[in-house]
Amino acid sequence: MTIEIKVPELGESIAEAIIGKWLKNPGDKVEADEPIIELETDKVAVDVPSPIDGFLEKQLAHEGDTVEVGSVIGTISKEQDIQKEASEVNNDENKPNASPASKSVVNQKTTIEKSPSPSAQRIISEKKLDTSQISGSGKGGQILKEDVIGTPNKDINIPTTSIASSRSELEEIIPMTKLRQTIASRLKEVQNTAAILTTFNEVDMTKVLRIREKYQTKFQEKYGVKLGFMGFFAKACIEAIKEYPIINSEVRGSDIVYKNYINIGIAVATEKGLCVPVVKDAQDLSIPEIEMKILELGSSARNDTLGIEDMQGGTFTITNGGIFGSMMSTPILNPPQSAILGMHKIEKRPVAINDKIEIRPMMYLALSYDHRIIDGAEAVSFLEFIRKCIDDPADHLIELF
Repeated sequence: MTIEIKVPELGESIAEAIIGKWLKNPGDKVEADEPIIELETDKVAVDVPSPIDGFLEKQLAHEGDTVEVGSVIGTISKEQDIQKEASEVNNDENKPNASPASKSVVNQKTTIEKSPSPSAQRIISEKKLDTSQISGSGKGGQILKEDVIGTPNKDINIPTTSIASSRSELEEIIPMTKLRQTIASRLKEVQNTAAILTTFNEVDMTKVLRIREKYQTKFQEKYGVKLGFMGFFAKACIEAIKEYPIINSEVRGSDIVYKNYINIGIAVATEKGLCVPVVKDAQDLSIPEIEMKILELGSSARNDTLGIEDMQGGTFTITNGGIFGSMMSTPILNPPQSAILGMHKIEKRPVAINDKIEIRPMMYLALSYDHRIIDGAEAVSFLEFIRKCIDDPADHLIELF
């Protein structure tokens, strides 16, 4: 009995994926629901589980291949089928008069196994490499991407005596992942489509820092998460959006679509690139609930276990460059959203308080917005509303915990 491994439904508007990595080799034993292959979509990486207990029989697609949803990428057989096939192969090999056709099939199979993988073939073509001079580390001697990365171009004449000294200066060509390609494409598209402007303000973090210091221990004991800055800013954005709903809208053709719900995307840096998991229906959440959801989504993003649904439906995004030391930036829109808030590092600066100079922990805020539908007055007022919420959270964020 043979079961086909198919590319599963990957979410709305996702029609294809790239084979990231096979987690099992042909002949390996697999259990039902055990991940056997990793697919890369334009949003996240997805593990495809085995549908049954058995043995991986065939890999019909290779690393780097683009595959459509519903297409067959491999097969799994029950143990008895594998044993039967192995027995038949052994019997055929023991026959003294094997036909030329049989030998041809064996030779053809060997050739296929030793052919480069798609990702390796791209690098080989770009560098004009001679495959006869490359030892493949894959199954059956197949040449893999790691076998050719760092190999110098065929038409580059490098003196033998300088190879060791110059190896560290050689270029390394690594194909962009599907996620990175999509990030690049979407960000360039929004630059070409939206009329992006950025307005700035600065906020005094004194009272927020005092609240965190005073309630941190009790907060962690009660809710099991740390009281961070993101909960305050997310709550401030929610209240500001209620006052200025145009910030939470989007352009759709010749229409402006107002959203009667607030789904806040939180930008997270991962090894594979930037991703923006979404806190759904944030308008219904308290600061502790927001903090718990952010922790859950952030952990999933860094562990590469986000689901497609975790990345969809955002209406407004917050990004925090301050964790990397950024003092100020102009964040780019996350399409189709019309605004994004940029947080930055907290730095003690002299400020005038009641005509006196005081040292206060200050943070610059940046709001990038689509000027096609958001006027400057609305953007500035929105950011000023957030400033007031953070300057005095007890007054403006009435329900804190």
